[in-house]
Amino acid sequence: MSSIRIAPSLLSADFARLGDEVRSVIEAGADLIHFDVMDNHYVPNLTIGPLVCQAIKPHATVPIDVHLMVKPVDALIPMFAQAGADIISFHPEASEHVDRTIQLIRSHGIKAGLVLNPATPLNVLDHVLDHLDLVLLMSVNPGFGGQSFIESTLPKIESVRRLIDRSGREVWLEVDGGVKIDNAQRVGAAGADTLVAGSAVFNSASYAQAIAGIRDNARLGQRASNRMAGGGAAS
Repeated sequence: MSSIRIAPSLLSADFARLGDEVRSVIEAGADLIHFDVMDNHYVPNLTIGPLVCQAIKPHATVPIDVHLMVKPVDALIPMFAQAGADIISFHPEASEHVDRTIQLIRSHGIKAGLVLNPATPLNVLDHVLDHLDLVLLMSVNPGFGGQSFIESTLPKIESVRRLIDRSGREVWLEVDGGVKIDNAQRVGAAGADTLVAGSAVFNSASYAQAIAGIRDNARLGQRASNRMAGGGAAS
């Protein structure tokens, strides 16, 4: 674990100029574009669909990270695959057969992610972690941008980091919800390597400074955690 990826969430962007916003955050250093899909059923909000993903694809020179907050989920996966998604993540509560949904995503040549809400137990990962490319931990309850970070997510990040490390596989650990410069160091120290930031980026005066600030603080936390782990192993 050595890199930190920043994924600005379009949920907080100016929807009237999404193409410009995508290009701007990429120029400012974004590693991914986080694309939140809400259906006003699984979560209490309604956002954007495959046609918008297809529209921004020509502007996105980094992967599009689609987060499906919809139920049922399977019917939308081929649509987003065709629209240009590079990663598709879903919530286990939205699928009747979690493993089947993961395999459906992977059958389209796309990276598969599983999203755990703040109260979703980690045992859902027991039999599917070997098939995942990404685990996304929600640090707010999904549905709206601009919420405050739920502090109890930090030990959950640590637990998932241990599971990933024990698996020996390269699985990204993403955190979404209330991430900003002030708490990025603790998120990085807990073990996250991919940080979603919405209002912290799009409501800032400088996208580049916001992205760099979040990344730098997360790296500080990551390095401090690595030093402590190394010191513990040597003692």
